[in-house]
Parts: sequence; C-alpha cells; structure tokens
Amino acid sequence: VQLQASGGGLVQAGGSLRLSCATSGSIFLFTTMSWYRQGPGKQRELVASVSRGGTTTYVDAVKDRFTISRENAKNTAYLQMNNLIPDDTGVYYCAGLLTPPIVANSVTYWGQGTLVTVSS
Repeated sequence: VQLQASGGGLVQAGGSLRLSCATSGSIFLFTTMSWYRQGPGKQRELVASVSRGGTTTYVDAVKDRFTISRENAKNTAYLQMNNLIPDDTGVYYCAGLLTPPIVANSVTYWGQGTLVTVSS
C-alpha cells in the first residue's frame, strides 16, 4: 500500500491550495483518511480526518477554512485549503488507517509529505 501526496507550494496569505493523496489500492479499504502537518519547530499535528462514511473532523485552527474529502472513484483524498495564513506553513502528510477485518491489527500508512509555504 502506498500513499502519494501532492499539491503543495508557495502561496500568499489569503490564497488557496488543494492537496491530493492518491492511494495505490482502493481508498474504500481505509477506515479513515487524514491529513497531518508539521510546522517549523513544531510537532506533527492532526489537521483533518474523513471516515469511510464521510464524517469529517478538523482541528479548531482550520475549521471553516479547510475541507477534507475522499473520492472513492479516483482512490484519492483531498484537502482544500482556503484563506491560508502563515501559521499554516509546514509539511503536510496524508495518512490512511486500515482496521480489522481488512487487516489483523490496525495500521496507519503515510504519504511522503508535501510542503506548503504561506507568505505574509
């Protein structure tokens, strides 16, 4: 199983970016798809998650600005980021959680990360 993240780049404050996370297998297998980020000098934090059924959760800092989604037909998860601020700068990682009965024990797969830089 491989996850390929893309879509990062340099954007001015107030701008938008859409991150994509393509899975090598069926995205439907993943119980949850998530995006994490790690800013300069910060610990990695969970930004948003979407369940197989479409339930979404967000960290307070991005609510009303970011939207996570998953498109089963394309085996891809997305993170639409609007009204970006400099504090959103960091490496963004996608993660997919597999749980029983798909696997014997729950396991998280990680993408390679994509850099988002927001200039003021």
